[in-house]
Amino acid sequence: MVLESARMRRNPLTINRHHLIVGAVCLTCCVISAGGPVSAIMVGRAAAAAAPAELTDQQFWDLSRDSSEVDGEFRSDNLLSNETSFQRVIPGLLKTAKQGRVYLGVGPEQNFTYIAALKPAMAIIIDIRHGNLDVHLMYKALFELSNDRSEFVSRLFSRKRLSGLTAKSTAREIFSAYGTAEGSKEIYEDNLKAIEDVLMKQHGFPLTSGDLDGIRWALGNYYQFGPSINYNSSLSANVPPAIVGATGGNRGGNNGTTYADLMLADDGSGHNWSFLASEENFAFVKDLEARNLVVPVVGDFGGDKAIRAVARYLKSVDAMVSAFYVSNVEQFLTQGGIYDTFCASTLTLPLDETSIFIRSGPGGAYSTGGYPGGSVETSWTGNILSELSHCSTTRR
Repeated sequence: MVLESARMRRNPLTINRHHLIVGAVCLTCCVISAGGPVSAIMVGRAAAAAAPAELTDQQFWDLSRDSSEVDGEFRSDNLLSNETSFQRVIPGLLKTAKQGRVYLGVGPEQNFTYIAALKPAMAIIIDIRHGNLDVHLMYKALFELSNDRSEFVSRLFSRKRLSGLTAKSTAREIFSAYGTAEGSKEIYEDNLKAIEDVLMKQHGFPLTSGDLDGIRWALGNYYQFGPSINYNSSLSANVPPAIVGATGGNRGGNNGTTYADLMLADDGSGHNWSFLASEENFAFVKDLEARNLVVPVVGDFGGDKAIRAVARYLKSVDAMVSAFYVSNVEQFLTQGGIYDTFCASTLTLPLDETSIFIRSGPGGAYSTGGYPGGSVETSWTGNILSELSHCSTTRR
């Protein structure tokens, strides 16, 4: 089922909200002309030509549910990325991809950094494992519960909130402080209860017992390993619930990159674009989450439903894709003989000449070593329409 455009379903209160946003955009223009500071949240909304200003809880849940496919599996639970050069593409990306459109992605937290940089009007995260959907629901609740970066890190890793950290603290200062803090089972239990209350009582999402297991798995591992958690930490110590969809075995990617490392990374020129690098970056993602505009979907990139369902929805609200972060998924699609399906499905998305792929894997421009050919420690971008032109005859 394709959802109606939010603009077709607005009530008077929503229309007034829209007018307030337009007024705020005008005020922002005045601030720009006066040379004053500009809120990242306002810039993101001002640039948005289409897509809903917000989704109701029911619209969020329907879009996620109706776009999703049958739960799939992968060798890892992907509680965090292991891509060390993922920020290096951002300066070039911002020269082409347009802000205020729709961002598509896969996987966990690296999406928030791309979102903070691209400032989309909406984001949809598609991943083959149901466990990734639960991780993003957990993150949604944590963003809504946390007033600032320090509180967010405290809640994510179940550490006591530390004093002395301010809005001007760097990511390095925050993670240096929490990196030596001890986890607390009591704080973990309190945070888990708060997350469940936000999702089920505040938003009314009908989470299953499996969803709750998936959220407990994720939060429990962040609590157990803290900011030093790496790509292989969780599955090396425990067996995940079935809903997580992690098969274990040869997981690969054991480069030892920790959550803290990812938050302290930069673009190669010393600029850290992380969603936890500044309060402004954090506030942008928090605002998008609060308006139900980061939507997780269960979907196989080589399947015949999820990407096409998202495409129909985006077209129904006159939205355009700015960037599609696909990590290194394409190599698995090629190995599985289903790349052509992905190609055809992607071409049903609303795209133009500025819509960009973001990738990690062999063949990119940035390599930090560790794997022959680059592997996930290499990141690069490509023009979606140009690179998929060979299968354009299957577009529909």
